[in-house]
Amino acid sequence: MDVKACIFDLDGVIVDTAVYHYRAWKRLANELGFDFTEEQNEQLKGVSRMASLKLILGWGNIGHLSDEEMNKLANKKNDWYVDMITHMTPAEILPGAKEFVSACRQAGIKTAIGSASKNTPVILEKLGLTPLFDAIVDGNSVSAPKPDPEVFVKGASLLGVAPANCIVFEDAVAGIEAARNGGMKAIGIGQPEVLTKADKVISGLDQISVDQLQYI
Repeated sequence: MDVKACIFDLDGVIVDTAVYHYRAWKRLANELGFDFTEEQNEQLKGVSRMASLKLILGWGNIGHLSDEEMNKLANKKNDWYVDMITHMTPAEILPGAKEFVSACRQAGIKTAIGSASKNTPVILEKLGLTPLFDAIVDGNSVSAPKPDPEVFVKGASLLGVAPANCIVFEDAVAGIEAARNGGMKAIGIGQPEVLTKADKVISGLDQISVDQLQYI
């Protein structure tokens, strides 16, 4: 294919912030009187903050809460999470991520971030990666969660590239579906048996070269 843009999810593709989400959600669950496991945390990949909270409260058999109570809990979790990610360093960039994005740019391929995280700007700044992306679309600028393609379609639009000329890099099933729903090719980061709808699956950005993109 004629690749003109690569759009990257953030968590699990460029950096792994899942451990910080897990610690913050676990702290909230413990405060509410129940535990939260790493297995349950895996089920929250690509899920919005409020949707994640509803799942966690369900696992803890917590009854109906008002919108105000829900927002208070979600904000408390996010405050803890933000405090943790403000201490992130470039050492936490996933293997090959910075090198691959840089190689794309050197090859004349435009780059963008397409993430549900509202903390994307903070994370990119802490990692020193902000200058590597021509556009950043995150939870602050879109409303529809993946598998709705809004985040990727908006990214393509900001880059001025047709969806058919974009490749999305995603680690979540919902993200792969969002890319396909937006008319884009999708490369999965993770396990082939999980990311079954991806056009190609790799273990990380250190396992692919720019030259391989034309064969996706």
